[in-house]
Amino acid sequence: MLDVRAERKGDSWACAVIVITDGHENRYDVVVRPADLDRWASGDDQEAVEDLVKRSFEFLLEREPPGSILKSFDLAVIQRYFPEYDREFRR
Repeated sequence: MLDVRAERKGDSWACAVIVITDGHENRYDVVVRPADLDRWASGDDQEAVEDLVKRSFEFLLEREPPGSILKSFDLAVIQRYFPEYDREFRR
């Protein structure tokens, strides 16, 4: 299960993410900035933010186990670890 809840914080979004796999729960805090939305999202409202973060976690979980994902990070950091992220998500 993958659950994402986004809340606006100034001009950015703070997202609480919960991933449950094999009965284990992992929690993450992700910051989404306006530039991230311009680059990778279909909009800048709560629904678009939550969709982008959910798709981003699906992308991450295809490449690494939940315990290997940073517990707190800015969304843009994903492309540093996985350069193909930008290519796959760029609008």
